[in-house]
Amino acid sequence: MLTREQLRSSGVTDAAIKANVRAGRWQRLWPGIYATFTGTLPRNGRLWAVVLRAGVGAVLSHETAAELCGLTDRPAPAVHVSVPHQRRPPRTPGIVVHRTNTLELARHPSRLPPQTRVEHTVIDLTQTSRTLEDAMSWIARAIGARLTTVPRLAEVLRQRPRVRWRTELTATLDDVVVGCHSLIELDYPRNVERAHGLPVADRQASVIVSGFAGRSGVVIRIDVRYGRYRTVVELDGRIAHPDHLRFRDMRRDNADVAAGRWPLRYGPGDVAEYPCHIALQVATVLTIGGWTGRPHPCGRDGCVIAP
Repeated sequence: MLTREQLRSSGVTDAAIKANVRAGRWQRLWPGIYATFTGTLPRNGRLWAVVLRAGVGAVLSHETAAELCGLTDRPAPAVHVSVPHQRRPPRTPGIVVHRTNTLELARHPSRLPPQTRVEHTVIDLTQTSRTLEDAMSWIARAIGARLTTVPRLAEVLRQRPRVRWRTELTATLDDVVVGCHSLIELDYPRNVERAHGLPVADRQASVIVSGFAGRSGVVIRIDVRYGRYRTVVELDGRIAHPDHLRFRDMRRDNADVAAGRWPLRYGPGDVAEYPCHIALQVATVLTIGGWTGRPHPCGRDGCVIAP
């Protein structure tokens, strides 16, 4: 993948470029952008061509950078590229251009084709997300896949002068630090716990349970534990579990009951659609366990918790 300027600097004349294209040995993709081979253009070739089309300083970013670093396995229909703020590349179908003042900080020092660092890719995607939940899911996905760390994401947030949902995204990073690694685990403390004034729970608490059927004791992890009030909440991030994991969850619930803890279990649809109902139910069980506080309404229309 070469530009006309690159070809000229290598001694290829305009006449030779024209002859190669006319003979079908090369492909002209856009004005001044050539593939010096025949046949189908591979994905990597198209991405290089987009960078060349966008001009000096351009890097792949957003969904396209997410594809390259493994943050998503679904290539976006359009190729996303970021350029210095003062530059205005020509409008091209299939290419989405983002202009930024922080490109030098965002550029990955070694990966090719040129692309943004993982941390900047994640924060970029939070800013183009339609909803806060979508933005939070990018953070959860990146941390869950161990592509970056909370301190690195926090530093990029600090570097950006303008960030939509800054307070909420910072709180999301704080939740990740204490053990929330999926969207449902991030939604619960924000929409159920903090929004309704419930006590702060331990996240991903490790508990040793006694053996079963002659087996030695095992360590289990509890998603949300209100230890003082003998209440635990399990958050199922997947719609369905394989059989061996389903029985594992059953044994965990039984172990909770045997240990004097009251287990509650919710799925992603529950937390997303009925956070107020869940807060009321959790508060009821916490009260049985000795909590003397009271939940408060969250401000949503139709919140079931009375003032």
